[in-house]
Amino acid sequence: MKIAVTYEDGQIFQHFGHTQQFKVYDIQDNKVVSSRIVDTNGQGHGALAMFLMIEGVNVLICGGIGMGAQNALRSMNITLFGGVSGDADAAVEQYLNGSLEYDPNAQCSHHDHACEEHDCSCDHQGCSGNHHLS
Repeated sequence: MKIAVTYEDGQIFQHFGHTQQFKVYDIQDNKVVSSRIVDTNGQGHGALAMFLMIEGVNVLICGGIGMGAQNALRSMNITLFGGVSGDADAAVEQYLNGSLEYDPNAQCSHHDHACEEHDCSCDHQGCSGNHHLS
């Protein structure tokens, strides 16, 4: 099994669609056997789900994530644990021991409009990456 975490400086990056890196953990017998940091090469939103599928990821741990990305992950059979913050390594350990606290309804909160109205792969102002999280 492989677990990916949106990643920045050891922490869970809080916006899936703008993550520059994932930390990918290889799991065997419910233990981390290796991990590596993978650059997304500037891919955003919808392309990141495909990126994770190509990497062979089964589980994603992240902060905020839009409905379009959630749907893309679901269609690729990648299980999502959103609304998580803090240390990436600790979150993976918590997932493995069944104590990870997450929000099954986590959605992006950076848009001026509700994420349900679009697929978060749009290119209009507010979705193009030129904004900051509040």
